[in-house]
Amino acid sequence: MVTEKRLKAVALRYEAQRDAAPRVVAKGAGVVAEALVRAAADAGVPIERQPQLADALAALEIDQLIPPELYRAVAEVLAIVYRTAGTGADGQNR
Repeated sequence: MVTEKRLKAVALRYEAQRDAAPRVVAKGAGVVAEALVRAAADAGVPIERQPQLADALAALEIDQLIPPELYRAVAEVLAIVYRTAGTGADGQNR
């Protein structure tokens, strides 16, 4: 997730076998956010721009599971990402 006012980026990881919810694995603002976005793009990781969600996720700590109040918003982003990548939540190609 990326926001435009002052660039913020948050990277999430979701391992259904391990985690009850996605967790924050990286975050940053300004030049750190630019580096995160660049690294994600270089690695072929889908990038979704959701400024309000990025702001909410940026307030979380690294390795923290997202709170229940963000489940729906993050699930919508993950659905877009999985659809774009042609995979399911389990990472298997469809």
